[in-house]
Amino acid sequence: MEKTKTSSYRLEYLDWVRGIGAVIMLQGHVFHSFLRPELKTTGAYTLSQFAGGMPPALFLFLTGVTLAFLMDSIERKGLAPGERVMQSLRRAGYLFFLAFAFRLQLWVFGSPAPWQGLFKVDVLNCMGLGIALLSVMALFKTVERIRLCAVLGLAIALLSPVISEMDWSGVPWIVRNYIIPDYNGFGIFPWAAYLAFGVSAGSVIRAIPRDATERCMQWAALLGGVLILVSQYMANSSFTIYAKSEFWLNSPAQVLTKVGVLWLMVSLAFLWTRYGAGEGWSWIRQFGVTSLLVYWVHIELVYGHAAWFFKDSLTVPETLFAAVVVILLMLAISTMKTHREKWQAVLSGLGWSFAPRPDSAAGD
Repeated sequence: MEKTKTSSYRLEYLDWVRGIGAVIMLQGHVFHSFLRPELKTTGAYTLSQFAGGMPPALFLFLTGVTLAFLMDSIERKGLAPGERVMQSLRRAGYLFFLAFAFRLQLWVFGSPAPWQGLFKVDVLNCMGLGIALLSVMALFKTVERIRLCAVLGLAIALLSPVISEMDWSGVPWIVRNYIIPDYNGFGIFPWAAYLAFGVSAGSVIRAIPRDATERCMQWAALLGGVLILVSQYMANSSFTIYAKSEFWLNSPAQVLTKVGVLWLMVSLAFLWTRYGAGEGWSWIRQFGVTSLLVYWVHIELVYGHAAWFFKDSLTVPETLFAAVVVILLMLAISTMKTHREKWQAVLSGLGWSFAPRPDSAAGD
């Protein structure tokens, strides 16, 4: 039977996709940190890391979706163009603050490391700079952002191999790290493409009538499948317009394949939350609504001093067991955070007051 409530579909299915991304991320990082080096050629590790390549794209895409929601909301409020752009820039500044606070924590509490590690371009840095660059899109209407951001995302993907081949030797390293495709970082090329595609998708969700959402998701699933097939055909074809392109580094085919997968995931999550998911608590959605906390804590747990005994020392079955333990532990921490906020709400109703907390950026 179809659920009777309709007002929360959009948030529920996006949280569900974000939760799936968090679970995939957790297992991928556990395998990367704990598995013995000589076992990192096995099929289990390859499968783990293949799936583990999706969460960064997923989180960037969903950040773009919620950025589109923000832009649409402030547009409906009738704010002046300059104020609309400033609202987006404030979101970018908040993410930059989180990014540098996160790197500082790792540097202070981790092993002795060069100070340059403080300026590593991680996914939060890419989110911050990407939102800052996309803030100009707040000047346009929601229906205009659908086309503009889709074209911008495609342009970023197509230019990534070109950017890789350019001579950047005269540019300071800290600037290069934010621009050039690199296996160890999240430069604007090609990663900001997912952010732009997310703004386009989020604008579609806000622009269509609510009763047309299901039909839209059906089209998203169909187009996502077609995009995957076409992108893989182009990736395996001998025809190319680039002098050099690496599939896992800067290939437009890789970006568009992941975008197709993301469209499929979002559409299937929508159908699941509408017709398949039961009422009440969902452990997948629990991860989705606290994804920033999960991301922040698990990095220290998996890569920090707390896990020194397990690093590069476990077999495949042991690593799989460790991944399950880490997932359950993070679920417990996530749930405690949620229940704490519920108790704060109850106590606030009784006259107790609490300092306001900023909205979670990982929910973006």
